[in-house]
Amino acid sequence: MDSINQNQTEQNHENLDSTSAIEKIRELTGIAKTCFLCTQPSAGESNGTRPMSVQEVDEQGTIWFLVANDSHTYQDINADSKVKLYFQGSAHSDFLFLEGTAILSADQNRIKELWNPIMKTWFTEGENDPRIAIIRISPETGYYWDNKHGNVIAGIKMVIGAAVGKTLDDSIEGGLKV
Repeated sequence: MDSINQNQTEQNHENLDSTSAIEKIRELTGIAKTCFLCTQPSAGESNGTRPMSVQEVDEQGTIWFLVANDSHTYQDINADSKVKLYFQGSAHSDFLFLEGTAILSADQNRIKELWNPIMKTWFTEGENDPRIAIIRISPETGYYWDNKHGNVIAGIKMVIGAAVGKTLDDSIEGGLKV
């Protein structure tokens, strides 16, 4: 079991907590910018899973989204605030999974801070659209899969490893606790 990690010559596991966990969350969400937000489904055909664009990740690691207050997403969170987030920043790295608690809000000042004009596609009345609500997610735990030295070095190590028949993987992974 776990033969790939056992073939590693380099240390490839590091759990992160507190400040280092928040830094990793901010780094990987900044690369991915979108995620699958998963709720306990209560309505709709999405089975509780839908793509969402991250509006902001603050200094505490809180993740902010804008959502329609008449959506299934809003309804699901209103029924059960526990959520899961899945991020993929690139084809071979920058993966992040988070579990946390979502809070719904209609704070108009915060909506204005998070507003982006492209969102008028969904909120046709602009930043004052009465349907806009905020989802504020406080991550509690998670897991990340990344590489240590960037995609170029990771790619080179993979090619060399394949040529010599040795695991030269530049990956790093571990648990997150905020």
